[in-house]
Parts: sequence; C-alpha cells; structure tokens
Amino acid sequence: MSNRMKFGPDKVAVIEGDALRRQHLASILADAGFQVFAEPAATTKNIVESMPDVIVMSGNPAQFDCCDLLADVKGSEQTRNIRVIMMSAGASAERVRGLELGADDVLSLPIDDRELLARVRSQMREKRPEDELRETVRGDRQSRHQGRRVLDALSQGRHILRFGIVSLAALALLTTGIITLLSWRSQKQNVRIYGALTKLQTSFASEREIIEQARKARKESEQSAPSSEAQRQILKRQSEELRDQIPRSDASQVGELEKQLRASNERLQKLETEKTVAEDVIRSYSSSVCLLHIAVVFRDKVSGSNLRYTTLTPPKSAPADGDDIPVRIGGAGAEVRMDVLGTGFLVSSDGRIITNHHVIEPWWKDESITELLEQVPGLDPIVAAMTAYFPGITRGIPLKLQKISSDADLALVIGNISGLNLKALVMDDDPHAAISGEPVVLLGYPTGINAILARSSEDALHSMAAKVNGDSTNLMTELARQKLIRPVSTQGHIGDVLADKIIYDAQTASGGSGGPLFNSAGKVIAINVATLRDFAGSNFAIPVRFAKRLLVH
Repeated sequence: MSNRMKFGPDKVAVIEGDALRRQHLASILADAGFQVFAEPAATTKNIVESMPDVIVMSGNPAQFDCCDLLADVKGSEQTRNIRVIMMSAGASAERVRGLELGADDVLSLPIDDRELLARVRSQMREKRPEDELRETVRGDRQSRHQGRRVLDALSQGRHILRFGIVSLAALALLTTGIITLLSWRSQKQNVRIYGALTKLQTSFASEREIIEQARKARKESEQSAPSSEAQRQILKRQSEELRDQIPRSDASQVGELEKQLRASNERLQKLETEKTVAEDVIRSYSSSVCLLHIAVVFRDKVSGSNLRYTTLTPPKSAPADGDDIPVRIGGAGAEVRMDVLGTGFLVSSDGRIITNHHVIEPWWKDESITELLEQVPGLDPIVAAMTAYFPGITRGIPLKLQKISSDADLALVIGNISGLNLKALVMDDDPHAAISGEPVVLLGYPTGINAILARSSEDALHSMAAKVNGDSTNLMTELARQKLIRPVSTQGHIGDVLADKIIYDAQTASGGSGGPLFNSAGKVIAINVATLRDFAGSNFAIPVRFAKRLLVH
C-alpha cells in the first residue's frame, strides 16, 4: 500500500522493509481511521512531502545504519516534532538504545495490533496540543509582522498606530501567558499523578530493601514468643511449685493447695490439647492454604493503554522540582503497578479457592486507594495477574475470578491444580461447629512477604535478593522455587458468634485476609476478614455459610 497524497489529520507513515508486515501494519492503521503512507524505505524529503504526525519504523538500534532516518527526522527543523515509534526485535538493551537515539517510543517485535494502535493514539494525543500551541505562537508572530508592515505603510494616524502596537504587545503577552498556564497545569497534573501512584507502588524497590525488611521481620519474630507457649511454661512451673509445697504444708493448707494444683493441671491439659489440635491442623491442612499475589495496573479509559513509566525501570524516588515527570499513558517503560498479598484456601478438587473480595480487588471499599484514584480521573484499576502459591509447590498457579459474593467480603477464584495432589478443606456451617469460648486455629500469611523472608538464612537472602532485581513477581517465583512459602498458624478462642461474623482472638495482620479459621475438629468455620496493622486485639471472620453460597452453580 502506497500513498503519497497530501495528508489530512492523523497521518501515519509506516517504514518497513518486510512486505507482509508493512502491508499488515498499514491495513490495521487504515482500518482504525488513520491516513497511511507505507514504504519499504524513506528519505527526509519523502517525510517532508507527506508530513505525517507519527512514523512507525522498523530498526535495530545496535546497527546505527538503520537509524539514519530517525536521526535525520529528529535533527531537521521541519520534521523534529514528528513522533517516531520504533519496532525492535532486540531485548531491553536495544529498546533503551532506540530511546536514546531519539525515538519517542519503542515496541518489541512481534507487535500486538491493539498495543500498536494504543501507542499511536497516545503519541497523537500528546502531539496535538503541542501542535496547537505552536500554531498559536506562529499566528501571533504573523500578526506582529503584519503590524510592523502597517506601521511602515501608515505614516499618519499615530494614535491609531500606537493603539495597534499596544494591542499587538498585549496579544503577545496573552499568548505567552496561555502557553505558560497550560504548561504549568500539565506539569501540576503530572506531579499529582506521580505523587499518588508512588504511594500505590508496593513492589520491592531494591535488593537493600528486601534484606532490610527480612532482617526486621526476623528480629521481631525472635523477640515475640507465642503466648500459648508462654502460658504453658508458667503453668508447668506453677504445678511444680505446688507439688513441692504440699508435703511441707500444714494439714489445714493441703486442701487449698491441692485444689490449686488440680486447676493448674486442668488449664495445662487444656493448653496441651489445643497445642495438639493446632499441630494436627498445620500438619493436615496447611498445604491447602495458599499465598495470593494480585498485580494491579492502571488503564486509561479512553485509549485502553496502561499507565507506564517513561524509563524501563521505576524510579527509586520522586523527582525534584522542575524535573521531568516519569509517567505517561502508553509510555515505553515499566507499568505502574500495585502488588497486593493475601490468603486463600482450596475448597474443591477442581481448583476453586475462597478468599476475600478486598484481596482480589484491592481498591474495593478502600478509602486510601479511592482517594488516590480520584486525583487521577480517567484511570481504572485493572487486575493484570492473579497467582496462587501453595506450600511445597515450586511454581505459581495462575487464577481467574469466578464469582464475587453479594452478601459478604468474599470471592471465589479458580486455577488449574491437576497433578498437584492438593486436598480441599472441609467447611462446617453447623450451628454447633462454632461456639463461644472454644479454641480456634488460624492459618494464613500475616505480614505477607516479610514473614516468609525471615525464614531464609542471611546467605540465601542475599543471593535471592540479587536474583530478583527488585521485581515482586521474580521474588515470589524464587520463594516458591526454594519452597519457602508456608502459612503461619496462630491459636485463640472464639469470643462471640453473631449472625454475620465470628469474633475471635487468634493473632493476625495485613496479608492474613482470606485465611481459614479452624475449630478443634479441623474444619473451617469462618474466613478471616480483619486487616490489622499489627498482631493484636479481637479479629473478625465471616461464617462459612456465606462462602458455601459461592460454590452453588
């Protein structure tokens, strides 16, 4: 397809040596409403004649000969404002080279048609206001030139001429003010976008940060002994002291001491029984409790393009005043992404998993995220990936959303677990399954990654942090490969059973949302829904009858 006609609005030049690819690209761009000029090669003269808004060209940045056209276009006063999208078959190094040589965007081959259209539209969107401003300035210059001609031609009417000069000067000042205001508003908007989204960016930023958080979690774990174990030790010492006192005491005191000894032994026996129950639950069911990793991106409602950094890797800190803001819709760098961790558990042999609604859609009823998104109207949060990591399984299981509860903070997701030999947990919604005062065991991943990293040795931690290169998905993959993903168990008692919630005191924290709450019979009676900053206080869980409704087809 060749077209050297004078172009109208939204013109795209396709420069591609491969005939089939050239024809394909020209076809999809034309079908999308663009006017297309497609040739195997082009010169600066061809470009000046057609003056496209965007050039889509193939090239290998490692071979500088291929980039002569790019250098000529960006080096010419006439064509330097044309946007250039380069298509490269190379890896990240070649894409970086293409950007450094002057390309406005670089796409990796093979090209996804929808992504290409989104990138072209994005470049058009960014270029159009710049063109309008340049046209405004050009018109102002022409007006001032005409004013000078009038001044030379009319030697009389000095008052009129003086008024004309003042008017032209005012017009120039007004134009300059409009340009400055538009630039200031655009920069302020980008500052707000960046400021908001860096708060949502929750991936690990560096090797140093991974190591520091792991050390902190390890220290906290070593300093806090389990409360049930501490109670057992106290009761054991108390029983031993009472046994020693009884033979040496008066007959009048023996009865009271024996009563205290029986009470102490009964409490100790209860704790030992609860410990056994917890150990049985952990041994039998922890392999079916998974760590969920939810990756959220931000999509422009109009173009369908994701918000990206302009650099291939996210910046480590906010830019200084006056620096370029490193995010834009359809940028060439890494996606701006929010990573969320939670807990889920297997409820059927076909791979269905129960968790919280707020885990798989982290923005749901979260005021902090909602407020940030309100600062960037036009962006929608989208779940880009949802993965389950089961203990002992060396890879993640991709998940799909199946159903969200309309009655409670619950959701049902599903993944392919064939061949993994995982056992579904049993949910018990009998009224007698959950009774106030009865012991419970909670399994989950409170504090998320930190508690898992704390289990690694210092050498293994350094090795792993260096491998993952600050990427949370790489980190999860490495943790699974080393079989470090295992749920944490905590014990407690039911405080109260209400119509829509169970109150209990087994400790939990952020990341434990969606974890199963077991009774002493080893059956799931509720799903943890509390998201607490620290291990403390009474927590809330949703009775399993709400979860069972999700399993009904």
